[in-house]
Amino acid sequence: MGPTLLGIAVTFLVATVIEVCSEGSSPLAFEIYNQTGAFGNSFVFLMAGVATDYTEIGLIWSNIGKRAALWLPVITVPQIMLLGYFFNLFLL
Repeated sequence: MGPTLLGIAVTFLVATVIEVCSEGSSPLAFEIYNQTGAFGNSFVFLMAGVATDYTEIGLIWSNIGKRAALWLPVITVPQIMLLGYFFNLFLL
């Protein structure tokens, strides 16, 4: 898990599976930054967990509608991945 596209993809997959509250994610994100030295990986971990959280998507599905719930990850995930890549590219 380094500052590469593969590292960002692995971080994204881990964030999708391990989504916990923001208080629990912050120490994990700091440890990711400590281990990799890549700000983009920490960013992807924090943001992707929220964007792919099934409880959030379920609440949007029931309160707003299924189109909004389906568009949430479709719109946010590519932006998160792109920003994480740019953070790794320019902030290292």
